[in-house]
Amino acid sequence: MKMRKALIPVLGASLIAPSFIQGAQAQEGMSQVTTPAVELRGTLDHLLSEHFALAVLSMQKQYDGDEGAEAAQEALMQNAADMKPAIASLYGDEGAEEFDRIFSGHNELTAEYVQAVKDEDMEAQEEASDMLDAFYVEFGEFLAGATEGALPSDAAIEVLDIHEQQVEDAFNAYVDGDYEAAYMTYREGLSHMFDISAALSNAIVEQNPDMFEGTAPLTDAGNLRSDLSNLVAEHFALATLSMSKEFKDSEDFDFVSWAEDENTADLKATIASVYGEEGGEQFEQIWQGNHILAQSEYVNAVKNEDDEAKDAAKVN
Repeated sequence: MKMRKALIPVLGASLIAPSFIQGAQAQEGMSQVTTPAVELRGTLDHLLSEHFALAVLSMQKQYDGDEGAEAAQEALMQNAADMKPAIASLYGDEGAEEFDRIFSGHNELTAEYVQAVKDEDMEAQEEASDMLDAFYVEFGEFLAGATEGALPSDAAIEVLDIHEQQVEDAFNAYVDGDYEAAYMTYREGLSHMFDISAALSNAIVEQNPDMFEGTAPLTDAGNLRSDLSNLVAEHFALATLSMSKEFKDSEDFDFVSWAEDENTADLKATIASVYGEEGGEQFEQIWQGNHILAQSEYVNAVKNEDDEAKDAAKVN
């Protein structure tokens, strides 16, 4: 299939060629956080990390038979739809449609796998797994064709497998009740999406320097913005998940809370690296006491239908 430009091959080539990225980092230009190139990276940071968080959430809710499962799957599919305009603006409608067909199909196959696991239907699990393998082959062949062999299909499959394996590992650990592994993998998988974003944004800018006014996405300022976006996005995902788990007295609540504490520690370290240890300590005191604990107090107030306690938690 011919496209005006090939978005996905750029992603694959960047991910399997780290020296390409390192070279770009060595040639940093502007340091502002709002340059066209850094804005592109920020947009991809948002969309890709949202995909991972929604994928895991949707899989958990579907497996648990949660009343919010359908809404979670709809949100995941909407995330895929939200990527289309950005891709079309760079690579044309044909490229966007092909990307959406493959990306959305991947989301649907994942849902089929979850249902097979839930039903304890080994035959259906194997069928879903085979279909996911077919997806890798199709996508790999697509990439190889789009790049005229510059990106071999086996290399493309390997790149795709990193993300998919993290999603599956987090889900399988959840099913097995190994919640520590589930949320360790969750954190790793979410962070990995920002690595993909860095590689993809850099490749797009390299292809279209004039479109981005000669700016670069992998500057010191761009890296700081992305690192903070990673931690804040993770906080939001874990905070909403933690509040839901606490409200429902879920078995894995303590482990989501643990992951949230790990996220807080990373935020504190980032703040301390800029504002010193005292600044980091002050941040943690406010963040943990007036924010994280207040969220838990609010959840319990809602559970107890205590309006006074709800108002008090909001004040914090």
